[in-house]
Amino acid sequence: MHRSMNVLALVKDSERYVFLYDDESTATLLQTLGRYAADKTLSFTWYDAAVLSQKVRKLRQDAESERTNRLPETAW
Repeated sequence: MHRSMNVLALVKDSERYVFLYDDESTATLLQTLGRYAADKTLSFTWYDAAVLSQKVRKLRQDAESERTNRLPETAW
């Protein structure tokens, strides 16, 4: 089974937030975004968390749609 890695990144001024996750770790990533937004020592805001969460959900939805629209492979 092939496991792909996803990359989500946010650049804010001189700071960079880079998240690597696989498809099975989406829920954990969303929780992490919330924890980062709640951390007052970071410049990561609730708006950042919302935008990135929306991006993650859209990418997941697109991947699921692509899988269901793919025609079954046939042996020639």
